[in-house]
Parts: sequence; structure tokens; C-alpha cells
Amino acid sequence: MKVTPQRMAVHDAMLALRHASADMVCDFIASKDGTKVTVASVYNILSSLALHGIYNHRLSSNNKMYFDVVTADHIHLYDMVNHTFTDVSDDGACMEATKALLSKRFKGYKLDRIDIQILAHPRTRKHK
Repeated sequence: MKVTPQRMAVHDAMLALRHASADMVCDFIASKDGTKVTVASVYNILSSLALHGIYNHRLSSNNKMYFDVVTADHIHLYDMVNHTFTDVSDDGACMEATKALLSKRFKGYKLDRIDIQILAHPRTRKHK
């Protein structure tokens, strides 16, 4: 892939945001230097970079594609209210779950990889 100013702006935004949709990347770029880039262009750049293995991508429960700068296996905490992803730092849990699941047989399927996502919502504060 050829390095272009648009691709570099998208990549810099992704490094700062870590998990983001094309809309979020557009907003970030505009807030940093006022550069205008369309959501469609950003989505195409992100999709292309994901196809090349530079990012991973995942679909949220609000049917929006989010991209992730970490391509190694790891666990995500997904906030179902705010539609945000957070990396969970627990390599041991990820390795144990992956090992356990990869040792199982699923009739008619060959596993490609294990993707662990914890679904959660923010706690509501109790009034005293």
C-alpha cells in the first residue's frame, strides 16, 4: 500500500483512539488539524488496512464497524450502552480459554481463531 497523507492521518488517529469507527476517526482528524476527510474515505482506508492485517475489525451491537489497532489475541470488554471497546489485560485468561476451546471439536467446523468479548453496561450509582 502506498503511503498517503490521508492514510497517515487515519493511522495516527487510530493509534490515539485504539478502537474506533470511521465516524470517530473523522471527528478526531477534524479536531486535530481541521483536515476534512469523508467518512466513506476513512471507512475504505480502515477496511483496506484491516484486510492487510494492520488492524482487526469487529461489529458492534449497533451494527457499526469498529477497528482495533491490536491484532494479537486479546479480550475485549464491550460497553453495550456507549458502544465502546476496551482491551482487558489478562493474557493468562485469554491463553487458557483459547487452549481449552481449540482442543474441542465442533462437528462440521474448523476453528480459525478465538475472539473473546465480554458484554457489559455501566453501573448505575445508588443514591444514599
